[in-house]
Amino acid sequence: MKRLLTLACLALTITGAQAQNIVVSAATSLTNAFTEIGPLFEAQNPGVTVRFNFAGSGTLVQQISNGAPADVLATADTNTMTRAQNAKLIVAQTRMNFLENQLVLITPAASTLNINSLNDLTQTTVTRIAIGNPGTVPAGLYAKQSLETAQLWQTLSAKLITAQNVRQATLYVSQNEVDAGFVYSTDARLAGKAVKVAFTVNTPDAIIYPVARIARSSQPVIAQKFIQFLRGEQAQKVLTGYGFKSVAS
Repeated sequence: MKRLLTLACLALTITGAQAQNIVVSAATSLTNAFTEIGPLFEAQNPGVTVRFNFAGSGTLVQQISNGAPADVLATADTNTMTRAQNAKLIVAQTRMNFLENQLVLITPAASTLNINSLNDLTQTTVTRIAIGNPGTVPAGLYAKQSLETAQLWQTLSAKLITAQNVRQATLYVSQNEVDAGFVYSTDARLAGKAVKVAFTVNTPDAIIYPVARIARSSQPVIAQKFIQFLRGEQAQKVLTGYGFKSVAS
């Protein structure tokens, strides 16, 4: 009987530990860094499992708004997080900025095109330019804003090839399917020798990544721990290793 009670208690303990799962919905550009951070967080929190859902920031908010399970939201821009906040999808008091990135224009490694500025994209030799969907992908919106500021959005619109996320835009360039593409510097870095960074794009606003707890999180305590973990030394070391910059909240 004592053995049966012990086994029953053990089963309850395992079941309880398994229930401590959190889902982190994060911008596509965070895929590699967060995939590395997940096990580090789990090691410090025995019995906790972190599951990730990566997509364009706007797509993530749409998913959560439609009822998709999530405990933490990390977006690649502040505007998308503000939309989530206005819709009461997140707990506003938990929101904080934790990263900064840069927008760059990349070309295929073998490209011989002379592209050093946005104006150079108007050359007739440049026919296809990858850009994230401005409606759902922050990198695409940043690119659109920069082109609008340079009064080139309408001029280049026929050349733009829309990507579902910044990784897809990077892939188009690395596979030589387009002449150039707007991506984050961190994604260009991950692409390695398959692409060349032509120049850094000046964006109207700094590219800040915020994170917050989802209002209907089933594991609010653990979700909050994960958010705080992102600001810690371990996580920041991983993030800066991928080329992100730390920022104050």
